[in-house]
Amino acid sequence: MDERLTIRPIRATDDPDVARIIRNVMPEFGAKGPGFAINDPEVDFMTAAYGRPRAAYFVVTDGDRVIGGGGIAPLENGDDRVCELRKMYFLPEARGRGAGAALLQRCLDAARGFAYATCYLETLARMDAARKLYGRFGFRPLCVPMGNTGHFSCDSYYSLDLTAKT
Repeated sequence: MDERLTIRPIRATDDPDVARIIRNVMPEFGAKGPGFAINDPEVDFMTAAYGRPRAAYFVVTDGDRVIGGGGIAPLENGDDRVCELRKMYFLPEARGRGAGAALLQRCLDAARGFAYATCYLETLARMDAARKLYGRFGFRPLCVPMGNTGHFSCDSYYSLDLTAKT
């Protein structure tokens, strides 16, 4: 990761920045209608949403500026051994600087620390860079979604066995 970037847990003062990032990045990939995370009520209150047990959200900063974020939380309406990688988005200036891999690793480490056995995620087929990153980390495509996240407009689903030896 670019040495000018840092990853840290989200703070309440970051909530407006994270909401702005989500609302700016998702439409870039055509994810702005019903069934996308951009419409989740938690977008404006990320600190509170990820302040619950077995959940964590991290931000990527360049100096004092938040330029990305992502987190893990229990999979909605799913097995309690399954977490979901959620709301991992980056502004264009964060991309290509190693932030995605570093943040994904931080989220997976947190998931293992919370004793999850599986990490699940939903994305879009057109998010090529993200899907390549997930593949490098060992995520495997699924034919159908897990749980009931409400993100019915997503078209690509992946899972990772967190208990497998790497």
